[in-house]
Amino acid sequence: MKLHRKSLALLALFSIGAAGVAYGADKKAAEGAGAVLFRDKGCGFCHGADLMGTKKAPALAEIRKQKVWTPEKIAAQIQDGGQKMPPFRESLSDEEIAQLIAFLRSKNRPVAPPAPAVPQQ
Repeated sequence: MKLHRKSLALLALFSIGAAGVAYGADKKAAEGAGAVLFRDKGCGFCHGADLMGTKKAPALAEIRKQKVWTPEKIAAQIQDGGQKMPPFRESLSDEEIAQLIAFLRSKNRPVAPPAPAVPQQ
């Protein structure tokens, strides 16, 4: 049976959710990885490094409290984009999308460690 990419993303979300309930370390690892992705993929450039939004994009700091923003809807927004947001379907794996969602929906959102220094040439 062939699964579509969106189905795989949802499967990954449910896997992380189930694992997070049973294994707190897996959930924390996903949230931490999501924090690093948010930093490294440039999400903060538009949404603000503090998730408080900018002129380019809305705040995401309270997204976990907004019932309309289910994990499935967040995944679709990341994959397909919308309004001013470009789609990231081609540049993020399903696992990375699930990690970003874990980070965004985290009650105690982790802070990404400092980015590694870029060697100067």
